[in-house]
Amino acid sequence: MSKATRIRQQNAREKIAAQRAAARHAEVRRRVLITAGSVIAVLAIVVVFVVIKVSGNNSSSGGSGSVTGTALPASVTKNITGVPASTLNAVGLGSVLSYMTADEGGAPPISKISDTALTSNGKPEMLYIGAEFCPYCAAMRWSMAVALSRFGTFTTPLRGFHSSSTDTDPSTPTLTYYKSAYTSKYLTFTPVENENVNRGPLQNTTAAQQALWAKYDPPPTGPGYPFIDFGNQYIIKLPTYDPAVLATMTWAQVAAALHDPSSPVAQGADGTANLITAAICKMTNGQPGNVCTSSGVTKASGSL
Repeated sequence: MSKATRIRQQNAREKIAAQRAAARHAEVRRRVLITAGSVIAVLAIVVVFVVIKVSGNNSSSGGSGSVTGTALPASVTKNITGVPASTLNAVGLGSVLSYMTADEGGAPPISKISDTALTSNGKPEMLYIGAEFCPYCAAMRWSMAVALSRFGTFTTPLRGFHSSSTDTDPSTPTLTYYKSAYTSKYLTFTPVENENVNRGPLQNTTAAQQALWAKYDPPPTGPGYPFIDFGNQYIIKLPTYDPAVLATMTWAQVAAALHDPSSPVAQGADGTANLITAAICKMTNGQPGNVCTSSGVTKASGSL
């Protein structure tokens, strides 16, 4: 292993350690809020109503009562949700296996688990827990959008967002799944954007979601972001590509780069999309067949 590679891996480990520490601190804050006195809760409700009365529903506020992010043009959304199978097949796993595979004792980017099937609405469930400030979630959301679009449809417009300007890989261009809607006959997608860009609470996890998160991403390194549970068959809890490849790009530029198999964006985001697709195919028993038997997905399946 070259010195440059060792340095890159060390820097990546430090970034992840910082990210996970932030998530743990946030969890402590949430528990304090949950156990606060009823008087404080009543006052908070009053304040919320006053803010809504004065400010209205401001979509850029990032508050839990409003939609966050910026509505993307239809052409950008089409590029995100319509990456051709030929492009994904050409990418395969892209840069996924070369990024961070030596971290945490050589842990792969995706782990197989065995548990009671995770389902929702009578279908296998893909649970995502992330945070709007998180740069690793920022990178992962592009991949999830590409992969999920092969199984269903986002029925609310995708919205552009940027990760925290004060975190590592500042202001990474991304999407947000807060208050998004997705439909598929094959699976249920449940996104939880746990914190907003300012690290404040946004969407609470349920007790069952929190239990899974703690079980499969336990202390001292977890629970951290992003966390993806594929029907209790596979888990992603590590970054799969470098958010830095998205630096300074616009949402439109990222969406366009997803169509160029040679671009660093496609190598990371599309490679991860194939890995996510392969995990979803395990949940859906190989359906739809034209997606699950494609060469890019078949190649990714070898890493599950």
